[in-house]
Amino acid sequence: MTKNTLFLLLLFYSSFVKNVIASETIIVVANTPNKSIQLNRQQVRNLFMGGVTPYNLKAIALPPENQIRVLFNTKVVGLTESRIQSYWAQMRFTGRRTAPKEIKSEALALQYLTKNEGSVAYLSSTADIPSELTILFKVN
Repeated sequence: MTKNTLFLLLLFYSSFVKNVIASETIIVVANTPNKSIQLNRQQVRNLFMGGVTPYNLKAIALPPENQIRVLFNTKVVGLTESRIQSYWAQMRFTGRRTAPKEIKSEALALQYLTKNEGSVAYLSSTADIPSELTILFKVN
């Protein structure tokens, strides 16, 4: 394989992966008795960044290396992981807010959600959402 062929394959692959990732739909799911709750992007951002929201919900997050978290941060929060980590370091230092609890995987996040009323998480739209959970927000 020549360098040019390898370069073109690499370029095609990175473009393909970028398009697949960009098309991933993220959903925000909660364990709440109020099935009529719908949130907008700003409310979801506030919820996961420790801001004020009209509902008593407790956010949980996936770990920083998780691709769904990267997409959520990009598409909803609008900040890079390093900026978010810096923000939470400031909030912890000043004692004003605490970062969302981190759960290791989407499967464990779903288990946590079903057992903890008032909890909310972002997941891939391909996740198998139990009927007792409510989808609050969806972003493509």
